[in-house]
Amino acid sequence: MEPQGQYTGHVEPGGAAARRELDALTITKISVGPMDNNAYLLVCRHTGDALLIDAANDSERLADLLGHDDQRPRLRTIVTTHQHADHWQALGAVAGQTGCFTLAHPADAEALPVPPDRLVEHGDTIDVGESQLSVIHLRGHTPGSIALLYRDPNGHPHLFTGDSLFPGGVGKTTSPENFRSLIDDVQNRIFAELPDDTWFYPGHGDDSTLGEERPKLAEWRERGW
Repeated sequence: MEPQGQYTGHVEPGGAAARRELDALTITKISVGPMDNNAYLLVCRHTGDALLIDAANDSERLADLLGHDDQRPRLRTIVTTHQHADHWQALGAVAGQTGCFTLAHPADAEALPVPPDRLVEHGDTIDVGESQLSVIHLRGHTPGSIALLYRDPNGHPHLFTGDSLFPGGVGKTTSPENFRSLIDDVQNRIFAELPDDTWFYPGHGDDSTLGEERPKLAEWRERGW
């Protein structure tokens, strides 16, 4: 649906959102809060049902993504990718305003300000209207960090990685054991399973593709971060 090169994955802190139109979904990316957190709004083009990945900050700006007219999308679900506080500052406000369901992995659920309505594990699916996301548990950045995968039937896969995978490396870890856990999960559950044209959307900063990052995996493992 989108003209080649229209969506780049770059958004400025406090700046305008970037929107990507797929056949079944639209993906809107916005940077919010003082730590340049990315929030992603996915909207089913057939039903108008919407899902938000990480209600990180700036609840009013997140609400503006939905719009204010009678035809605006209906936010059904908020998924929190992990327990770190910069990813849920607006969770209570947005969930309270919309009455939507909140989801997270059980290993990170207790740290969240809103108890999740549903706990999701590795391999579970989450509906976005007529489309589905698959949950990928990536252990290491936090115990319950998850990524969300959309397999576009008419295009390449789209992967929302939270703080577990960025252009240039995996997410921050606090011990060699956690690093090995994360790099193993990223290698085995993402790079070994998904093609190079998979576009991934991290919790901060610009997007990338698995093909762009794949040659660096051995370097990441060797350097230990």
